Amino acid sequence: MYRYDEFDATMVKERTEQFRGQVARRLAGEISEDEFKPLRLMNGLYLQLHAYMLRVAIPYGTLSSRQMRRLAHVARTYDKGYAHFTTRQNVQFNWPALVDVPQILSDLAEAQMHAIQTSGNCIRNVTSDQYAGAAADEAEDPRPYAEMIRQWSTFHPEFSFLPRKFKIAVTAAENDRAAVKVHDIGLQLRKNDAGETGFRVIVGGGLGRTPYVGHAIREFLPRESLLSYLEAILRVYNLQGRRDNLYKARIKILVNAVGADAFRDMVEAEWAAMTKNGVDLPAEEMERIRAYFAPPAFETLPAESAALEGARGREPEFDRWLRVNTHAHKTPGYAIVNVSLKPIGGIPGDASDVQMDAVADLAEQYSLDEIRVTHEQNLVLPHVRQDDLYTVWRALGERDLATANLGMVSDIIACPGLDYCNLANARSIPVAQRISERFADLGRQEDLGELKIKISGCINACGHHHVGHIGILGVDKKGEEFYQITLGGSGAEDAAIGEIVGRGLSSTEVVDAVERLVGFYRDVRQDHERFLDTYRRLGAEPFKEALYAAA
Repeated sequence: MYRYDEFDATMVKERTEQFRGQVARRLAGEISEDEFKPLRLMNGLYLQLHAYMLRVAIPYGTLSSRQMRRLAHVARTYDKGYAHFTTRQNVQFNWPALVDVPQILSDLAEAQMHAIQTSGNCIRNVTSDQYAGAAADEAEDPRPYAEMIRQWSTFHPEFSFLPRKFKIAVTAAENDRAAVKVHDIGLQLRKNDAGETGFRVIVGGGLGRTPYVGHAIREFLPRESLLSYLEAILRVYNLQGRRDNLYKARIKILVNAVGADAFRDMVEAEWAAMTKNGVDLPAEEMERIRAYFAPPAFETLPAESAALEGARGREPEFDRWLRVNTHAHKTPGYAIVNVSLKPIGGIPGDASDVQMDAVADLAEQYSLDEIRVTHEQNLVLPHVRQDDLYTVWRALGERDLATANLGMVSDIIACPGLDYCNLANARSIPVAQRISERFADLGRQEDLGELKIKISGCINACGHHHVGHIGILGVDKKGEEFYQITLGGSGAEDAAIGEIVGRGLSSTEVVDAVERLVGFYRDVRQDHERFLDTYRRLGAEPFKEALYAAA
């Protein structure tokens, strides 16, 4: 796991003290809210419907137990006792008082955390696969490269004021758990036929008002050239991206306006012109960063645990949790544990201070002191011995963190919506809660299989509704909240933008409509088809008929 060096520590300390002075001036009335806005946004502080919101970066989704405890401390001391984990592998505090924010940032800095570049038209928090360094299907741990990008991009003078915000995701598996195809830049670490490591480079993906799946502009980029090639992409975007229209400023608009081939040609030309003055890391620096991510001290264990098999045979609920919420680890005798932040009827992505402390304790004792945040608003204990799984499950259950619903119908992504966000048109959280309650039976959920529902309270798509198997978008219709349904989306390796299937539904109709869709799928699926596979096989029309059958 990466640890701050003296440059990181100095940079974060100086930024925190600078912001302390800016807040003091704002509270004294020496600067207006309009003058304060760009200063607070550079420190991850937003003004929401009811209060300020502080967004804290979790680079590539990796936390230590100490850092998780510090987040619990902030929630308990300065907020209302909880935090919200987001689809950017960040964490948000929804109720901090402005006067407390500098001290919050100082407290976070002591645990090597910050809120830098979690807002603004810059390169945001670099995200990655939550199973990185643990998954059996990865070519290599992608986190060292995410860390290289973080160091390179932080306060980069050329890219601090881009046409619009910029998001980069890195994965190293064919199974895309980082949604790289719907990012401004998606990087897939892979090996070529010669066994060399490099990147497939995908550019121009994104959701929001105009959703696109990204285009691969390079099938293999040698890893040694990563930073210079990223710089070439960003230079082209910085020069060619639109600044006259907020809604047409993202790189996805540029790529799709000029065409992927023409954009590739511009990047390759820029890159060729840069090669004499390349910015790539020397090999020794790459190795220095990679050393921080050396595998932890795994024990030599048998591939199968007799204790585990005995426990699962005795307790059906534990057996279900193992099937649904654990994932194969690349080291024999270990497993990856998914911690659901989606209890039935709960608020997706929220965790209390008590729950965060509990996860920190479990990570320290049973997961080699590592925790991951997922882009689907859950947590992960990446390195748990199979012999310890029963103990971990019992401890998670005591804190309402053991719901066996990963990837199921109640594992819903939802943005904060109109309960918090001043951009939202409709509420997301109550809809997610009611759907979760409707499908509360975990046996029924497992029978339905993988079914991803994603809900956004406005067209900005913070809930990723465009790539939900069932996507739900809140819209304002003459002062009333309505919900538009999209079907067939995916944020995985088979990425696709969902299709709008018809008129919006009122808040009282939407849960019944989802149940009709799910019921129709259950009736017509073949073998063990996923919802998405059935939709792709049959097309939109029969699902549309089922959706509006009782409307």
